[in-house]
Amino acid sequence: MPQLSRRRALGAAAVAAGATLATVPAARAARAADGGGHHAHGSPEPFDEVYKGRRIQGRSRSGGGHHHGGGYAVYVDGVELHVMRNADGSWISVVSHYDPVPTPRAAARAAVDELQGARLVPFPAG
Repeated sequence: MPQLSRRRALGAAAVAAGATLATVPAARAARAADGGGHHAHGSPEPFDEVYKGRRIQGRSRSGGGHHHGGGYAVYVDGVELHVMRNADGSWISVVSHYDPVPTPRAAARAAVDELQGARLVPFPAG
């Protein structure tokens, strides 16, 4: 196997950095299209909208307690949708547990899609 020269190592690093930088605008565009984004403190932005006839809301959770959503609550028609933030920054819900999405808003929309008009049943916190 040939020796890795300094020139090759620097070239490989430059290619890797360029590839990483190229994905940043795409990630920002995806967040903007989703209406997501994050506050300066890393918490997702609040939202309140009607999606496919269902009212979905998301906001920072006040108070203590252990919640997988990192202090963020999501509601569908006033019923809390249990959400969890994954280590990679994606979000899942109790309704769409195996389909990670980029934001809590996207998790709420995915839940509405999955529910197909059915009522969300409260998930017991335990």
